[in-house]
Amino acid sequence: MKTHPSPASASLTLGPFAVAADGTLAPRAPGLSPAIRFAWRGRKCEARLQADALRLSAIAGRIPSTAEPGADRHFTARAVAALPAEMPEGWELRLTPDHRVTLEREEPPRTTAVSLLTEMVRFALALDPHLERLEGVGAR
Repeated sequence: MKTHPSPASASLTLGPFAVAADGTLAPRAPGLSPAIRFAWRGRKCEARLQADALRLSAIAGRIPSTAEPGADRHFTARAVAALPAEMPEGWELRLTPDHRVTLEREEPPRTTAVSLLTEMVRFALALDPHLERLEGVGAR
């Protein structure tokens, strides 16, 4: 990320960011990789700005527990395992220890509030078909 005006010269605050009058972003606290958390279709999402990248992620679903009545855990797990081959280049699927399915994408860092919000919207819209697919295999 390029050098930004100090948070003191910012004209407004956007979550963990200071936004200067020209729209450039700066972390409100030095040395952090600030993130904005948002929800899309009831899913927790995050846009984390790091020095060398913008990391977008969403908790897209969860493989059901064997204790859930009517759930076919093995079918869902196999279907989720097949998804990465069908996802667009640059997207990653991660399975957390508690069997949540996380979809992630990394982009070049954004330096303005408008470009950050634009990328968050693009991510949310591109997420939709993957959410549909996960819901269809029982990973709600």
